Formats: sequence, C-alpha cells, structure tokens
Amino acid sequence: MSFLNQDQVQDFYLDYIEKLEVIKEKLNRPLTYTEKILFTHFSKPEFQVTRGKTSIPLLVDRVAMQDATAQMAILQFMLTGKKSVLVPTTIHCDHLIAAKLGAQQDLAEANLQNKEVYQFLKSSANKYGMGFWKPGSGIIHQVILENYVVPGQLMIGTDSHTPNAGGLGMVAIGAGGAEAMDAMAGLSWTVTMPKLIGIHLKGKLNGWTSPKDIILKVAEILTVKGGTGCIIEYFGEGARSISATGKATITNMGAEVGATTSLFPYDQHTAAYLRATQRDFVAAIADSLKEELQADPEVEQNPLAYFDEVIIIDLDRLEPQVVGPHTPDLSRSISALKEEVEKNNWPLQLSAALIGSCTNSSYEDMSRAAAVARKAAAQGLKAKVPFMITPGSQQIYATMKRDGLLEVFEQIGGTVLANACGPCIGQWNRQDVPKGIRNSIITSFNRNFKSRNDANPETHAFIASPEIVTVFALAGRLDFNPLHDDIDGVKLEIHAVDQLPQQGFVFDTSGYEESTGQGNVMVDPHSQRLALLQPFAPWKEKDFSELMVLVKAKGKCTTDHISPAGKWLEFRGHLDKISDNMFSGAVNAFNDKIGKGCNFFTLAEENFSDIARAYQKNGKGWIAVGDTNYGEGSSREHAAMEPRYLGCRAVLAKSFARIAETNLKKQGILPLWFSKETDYDKILEDDLIDVDSDVKVNEPVYVTIKHADGSVEVIEMSHTFSVEQLEWFRYGSALNWLRERS
Repeated sequence: MSFLNQDQVQDFYLDYIEKLEVIKEKLNRPLTYTEKILFTHFSKPEFQVTRGKTSIPLLVDRVAMQDATAQMAILQFMLTGKKSVLVPTTIHCDHLIAAKLGAQQDLAEANLQNKEVYQFLKSSANKYGMGFWKPGSGIIHQVILENYVVPGQLMIGTDSHTPNAGGLGMVAIGAGGAEAMDAMAGLSWTVTMPKLIGIHLKGKLNGWTSPKDIILKVAEILTVKGGTGCIIEYFGEGARSISATGKATITNMGAEVGATTSLFPYDQHTAAYLRATQRDFVAAIADSLKEELQADPEVEQNPLAYFDEVIIIDLDRLEPQVVGPHTPDLSRSISALKEEVEKNNWPLQLSAALIGSCTNSSYEDMSRAAAVARKAAAQGLKAKVPFMITPGSQQIYATMKRDGLLEVFEQIGGTVLANACGPCIGQWNRQDVPKGIRNSIITSFNRNFKSRNDANPETHAFIASPEIVTVFALAGRLDFNPLHDDIDGVKLEIHAVDQLPQQGFVFDTSGYEESTGQGNVMVDPHSQRLALLQPFAPWKEKDFSELMVLVKAKGKCTTDHISPAGKWLEFRGHLDKISDNMFSGAVNAFNDKIGKGCNFFTLAEENFSDIARAYQKNGKGWIAVGDTNYGEGSSREHAAMEPRYLGCRAVLAKSFARIAETNLKKQGILPLWFSKETDYDKILEDDLIDVDSDVKVNEPVYVTIKHADGSVEVIEMSHTFSVEQLEWFRYGSALNWLRERS
C-alpha cells in the first residue's frame, strides 16, 4: 500500500522539469540540487535573489506535524475559518508516550493519560482532511521517510528534525505551528534565501565508523550555530556510498548546527529504499530524470564556485565520534574520550545507555547494534547498565521482531520501548537516579542539553552511534574504546550488515486512519489539557514604552530553557497552563539562578512566569534579553506564544536561531539583534526600556535604556523583517493578518 497518489507524483515531476527548463534558460549557469528544488517551488517567477538576504515565497508540497506541536498549530488553524487543509498534511502521535516499563505498558498508559488530546487530534484530522497516525505507529520522521518522501519535493514540519527527509533528496524544513498553519491554509511559505554549505565526502566509511560519525564531526566543525541561515548539501563519492537511512541520520541531526535543512542527491541507494518501501513508481520516475535530482556535474567539479562554504571530510580517516556533555557540538574521536573524561572529572561510570530515536532507528542502525549484541551474548556478556532500545516505527519493530533483533537485545538485558520519542525528548519516567545526582548516560539521540533527557541537570549526556552506544552499555564505562579494549576478555568487532532487510520490510499500517472530512473537533470547555485560542490583541504605540526587563538570559537559552518539555508536554494544547513554565530553565544573568528573577512591584524573588503575570496585571509590558543563538533547538512555538501571551513586546539578543526568530515574528514579538554585541552588557535588571516600534525594512531600530540612576543610553538594534513579516507585526500576529485577509 502506498500513501502517495501516483498521478499527483507524475504531475509533480512533469511540472518540476518544465520549471527547471525555464530556470536554466534564465540563469544560464549550473545549479546545485538545493537551488533546483527551491527555484522550482517559488510561488512567483523571480530568480534574481541574494543568498542570506532575499525573502523567498515557496509553495509547499506537504506538511507534517507531531502531536505535541500539532495541538497549537490546529488551534490556530481553526481560527482561519478554512474548511479543510489545502496541502497534504499528516499528524503523528509520537511525543506524548513516556518511557518507563516497556513498549506495551507505556503505550497503554499513554492512551489512558492522553485520551482527550488524541481525540482532539483525531477529530481535527477527520474534520480538516488530514491523515492521522495513532500512538505507537512510530516517530514522525521515520514514518514520513517510510511513506511520504518524494525526492525533489518541499515539505515543512512542526519539528526541528523534519530535515530527516533530506536523506531521500527532499528539502524538508522544520517550522513553527503558525508557519504550518499558513501552508495548510494554502498560502506560500516564506523563508530567507539560504546560503549554501557544500560538504564533500571523500572515501568510504569502514570498521566502527558510521553515518552518525559524519554529522557529529560536522557539528564539531560548524558548532551549534555555524549552519544558521544555510542549507547543507552533501556530495562526492563518499556521499554516494552511504545508505538512504544513513543519509537521513546525517540530515536529521543537521538541525543541531542550526541549518535550515540538509540535503543529499538522489542515487541508487535512494532508489533502493523507495522500492523497498512500496514506492516503486516514484523510483521509476525519479530514475528517468535523476540528473535533475542532483547537482549539475560542474558543481562537484568546482564546488567553491557554487557554494558559500565548502567542507571536506575524508571518510577513510574518520574515527568514531562521541559528543557531549550538554551540547551536541562538543565532539572528539573515541580515542580522545578517556583523557577528556578524566580531565573534566565527568562521571566515569555510565548509568544508562539508549539507542534509537528519530535519528538512529533504521533497520541498518539496529542491525549494526544487534551484531555487537549477538557477539556479546554468544560470549555470555550482558549490559552493565540499563540499556533501552527505541524502534522508529511499527514497521521497524515488526521487521526487527521477525529477524530476531529484538531477541538479541533482550539476551544482553535490553528493554524495548514504544515506537515513540520517549527519552530523546524528556519523556523518560526515570526512577533509578534521583534529580541532582551527578551521572553519565550515552545515547544515539540528537540532543543532549542539560535536563533534556531525564529532567536532571546533573546528568551528563553523551551522543554516539547505536553500535558504539551498545558497546558502552556492555562496558559500563566511558573510558572504554572498542577499537583497542576488550570487555571481560572479549574483544568485540563490527562487520558489515544489510542496509535493507533481505526478506523485505514487514508492512504494518494499522496505525493509520484516513480522514472522512466530516465531524466536529472535540474540545471539552472544562479541559485541563486543551483550551481554544483567542487572537492576540493588535499593538498600540504606547505598548512599547516603559518596558520592564523580565529576564536577561546568560549563556545557552534554547527552547528547552524557554519552554521545557518533560512534564510540561501534557499542556501543549493549553496556552495559559503551559505558560507557567516560561523561562523556567533560563539562567538569570543578574543572579545566576535558574528560572527566577526580581518582581519590581514587590521586590520579591519569583518565577519568571509569575513576575510576567504580575507585570501584565499592572499594565506593564516587558522584554527578554538573550545571548547568542537564542532559541536553539526545538521548533516548539510555545517558546514564542508563551511570552506573547504573558506580555512580551520584544526579545533583544546577540543572535537568534532561525525557527525561534520566525516564531517570534509570527506571534507579533519583535526579535532584535544587538548591532554591537557588547550592548548586551548595558541592560540592567531595574532598567526601563523604550523600543521604537516604527520598524522599517533594512533600517535599524533604536532602543532607549533608562537606568534607575536617571542616566539614559540609546543603542542601535538590527532586524531581519521582510515587508510581509512587518505586516504580521502591525496586525499583532501573523494569524491576525491572515484572518483579516480571509
């Protein structure tokens, strides 16, 4: 069974080729693969664009939403007045399943605890014409990869790891719920024309080295903000040697360097995966025009002429990598890990090892890890720490079960969790290590921010490939190196495995429900989990005068710091309740405390959300101040909606992560960049702030700082608003603007 319409796919490719012919004639130069996809998706035939500056409107082929972010996206879509979505859209229930006892028990508990949320999502899908994947069906990105990706198409998804689909040659971009709302309503989706980073992969992976090690190395090179405003395009003989799912691992975790998305060209591995997942007709068409589903030959021959930056990675020389703790760009080869652990006094003994997640749950990933486990089991070895395995989808789970992989993991003491995000996003009901106890874990996940996995800021989370994590589970210590060391006299080795199952996948689509286009959306007016939205009030000029400084964040201020997940996931559809977590993870630059500041009406130390509510009650607006890469991490727009709901007018930061900045704009908040980063230091806790709200494209914004001692300073800020985005601001939000147009 295919979820794709063959005629629609055929029409897409015919249109793609026709548009490319026109584009090539106009530009008269070779094109990267990224450019081919973006230019063919322009909603207006304009090709004179400047990378990093020009705002480009794009027509989206598909929208994908996970259950945590879908709630707010749908609540906003309901206010547009549209009767149905105008772009193919799916909802995937993967975020709300907490890991505790194992797959069956955890799934049963999730269905009980989240019943009304699932009913809301299902009824919304039914009414508005969206596909619905039930809890347990799988993680959104794996399910999308298995069923919906068409090379050359453009998709946005309400999750930052949407770029997973780039492994199959699709431009897939993480976005906020309001952006998804626009696309679902049939509007073009706007983004700044990205700069292009070309990564030339030379050689071939060997031994313990895997695709995961490539992206961990890229994260070390680019850091968590080096890809911001860019699309990363991979090419070279090394790229052509990697499996489709291996490529997806790389593009998935490209989110960790801030990239808009990452992309691999179409090749024989792409075709093989499409055929193995019942998309033979897609592969047949793509094969016939594969030259246009990759960069023109001149690009690989002379990449410096076509990319803004080129990075070369020699796979023959690449060692397995381990990153962490606390940030995904702190990387080193496995041979250097022992020395760094000792030097930094990180907890040497591991307390848990976890594999899977949307980044590393393919059949190939699980087979490589199982090969290690099988050798260990044959020698009588067992995991020395809790070892948890998360299949990416029901299809992966069923295939692993048929081929004996689950049994192998269980033989060494592993616990198989539900086909869901689980511990990767903080949905881990951890009982073995109390909060505040220093400990180390290792995962094959994508993020390792403080408190992310288990809500314990003292958990030092490291990241590696699934097979390396499996080895560490058996060793129980971070000073182990499988390239040289043995475990209890047993030397473990890795060998090549099948990229795809020899007997084919076990297909199971029982978790999917097609929309009827009928029925009513189910929201209990007395619900503690869901609440219908009211549009935000439009701004008045006086709203930007005499603003309080609510929070000045010190260091990392990711979306996990602004709006933590974990226990707060249950309130993702209730804006008032979830706003109680606002900035609860942020470090206050004025007192170094987490989540707390000074209420200048009472001079009491309170939670940031309580202070914001007090300011709002007294008619006072406020600003937030951020350090570099403000809003790094998840696409969750709650990190913008909560501040807007509680009275935020502007966020001043040294720099912004792309999705976070767009989310702020969508909700009517001014994201402003310090023209001089040292001006961050000028803002004091008891200042009053005036912001010039007469914002114009490509012109500075002036902020007046009134200090408590009576002195006044004026600082210059910059912004990235386009003409259309300024309309959102003037209406008070993008939703208000859309409602007015409708």
